[in-house]
Amino acid sequence: MQGRVLMIGLGLIGGSLALSIKKAHKQAFIVGYDVNEEQGRLAKMLAVVDEITASVEEEAVKADLILIAAPVIETERILTHLLRLPLQENVIISDAGSTKQEIVRIGAKFKEKNITFIGGHPMAGSHKSGVCAARPLLFENAFYLLTPEEHIEENKIHHLQIWLSGTNARFLIVSPKEHDQLTGIISHFPHIIAASLVHQAKRSGEVHELVPRLAAGGFRDITRIASSNPNMWRDILIHNKSVLLELLDDWQLEMEKVKNMLISASGSEIHHYFSDAKHYRDDLPQKQKGAIPAFYDLFVDVPDYPGVISEITGYLAKEDISITNISIRETREDIMGVLVISFQTDEDRNRAISCIEHHTNYDTTIGL
Repeated sequence: MQGRVLMIGLGLIGGSLALSIKKAHKQAFIVGYDVNEEQGRLAKMLAVVDEITASVEEEAVKADLILIAAPVIETERILTHLLRLPLQENVIISDAGSTKQEIVRIGAKFKEKNITFIGGHPMAGSHKSGVCAARPLLFENAFYLLTPEEHIEENKIHHLQIWLSGTNARFLIVSPKEHDQLTGIISHFPHIIAASLVHQAKRSGEVHELVPRLAAGGFRDITRIASSNPNMWRDILIHNKSVLLELLDDWQLEMEKVKNMLISASGSEIHHYFSDAKHYRDDLPQKQKGAIPAFYDLFVDVPDYPGVISEITGYLAKEDISITNISIRETREDIMGVLVISFQTDEDRNRAISCIEHHTNYDTTIGL
């Protein structure tokens, strides 16, 4: 497809969307804008975009496609600003925000100007941020939710999907309300729970000094998402307040149920509770991308001697295998330690297993 694309927001998501469009549509011209001038400079230098603009106003009126990859409250402000501009009638506007009802409510005002706004949410991410982490296949096989209002014509939705075809994502059409309910359940609410667990551990650590030390293993894993951007999650929670309040009520009922099981000390009931959860969890798709970025962890049993980490990372570097994070656990003098290496993709992790097995006799285990 030919046309001029304005990409507002050049972080991980915006940069990856721009790269996917460049990959699929060689004749498209992509102009980028970011409030952070350094991100814009890097985006141009890395050829994520063809040009950088300092003025949304000047570029928006020329654009055939406008994509907004910004925090949800900032997206509201940008949409309100775009409503005042003389945009082309054939332009399609979409966003990449994690909540939809409020954003689509503002986007609906474009109908009066015969301009198409279609809410969007590519459900993929990474543990890295910024345009330097952007890659064209970030959204490959991920769900990409589109939330068009009823008046949006099918051909407009199809046109947007063609623009975004380079993502290799799996498009789903849902209502804005359903979107916010779904993401509330499987993304927003788990972030609240993770943060709550950390707060509880912090309070307990003031009484039991061993808590921070003992929490360094599995506890860190189940609360990883509590390390997410607090500004982003502040905005998401405010936007999806009604859904999250309902989920909190449900959670309190669930915890009351657990409390009653403990009071009655019913072994069979407690066993059934955990068994039920295990079966449902184990049946969830393992290789499918969801709302929360997956962690592709590899546990390597290594001897405790100086240089073992650089040895392993050196082998991986020779094979050009990218690492997103690395840590070491349970190291003790004269016994094995556990090296935890995180990768961006399942493919990278599988390549790492082959690489380590080829060069060493260290045991490896996939983190589930």
